[in-house]
Amino acid sequence: VHAVQSGGGLVQPGGSLRLSCTSFRIFFSDYDWSWVRQAPGKGLEWVAVIEKGGDTTYYKDFVKGRFTISRDNAKNTTYLQMNNLKTEDTAVYYCVTTVAKYRDYISKTVGYWGQGTQVTVSS
Repeated sequence: VHAVQSGGGLVQPGGSLRLSCTSFRIFFSDYDWSWVRQAPGKGLEWVAVIEKGGDTTYYKDFVKGRFTISRDNAKNTTYLQMNNLKTEDTAVYYCVTTVAKYRDYISKTVGYWGQGTQVTVSS
């Protein structure tokens, strides 16, 4: 594990959570970062990506307008603000280094990963 995550938990539909991912084991600011998730019985999918400088971001359509990715290079931390959560957002969320133009390629053997954090959206 190269990054430490925090901020998951149980929330009702429509609620909000903010995930954090901090790494001091690598040169944090040298990397694009991605948040990916894995729902029960499904594969890994990226939801948001932020490039090194923090000015360019990418979102999957199903989270646009609800999730916001950001980073603070001075704190070696990336964040995922999740608003208006839906039951289908229930998953384990991971932060991982990536190359933004190859963001569709996800493998647990590639990149530097956080330990994962459970997000459960349920009434």
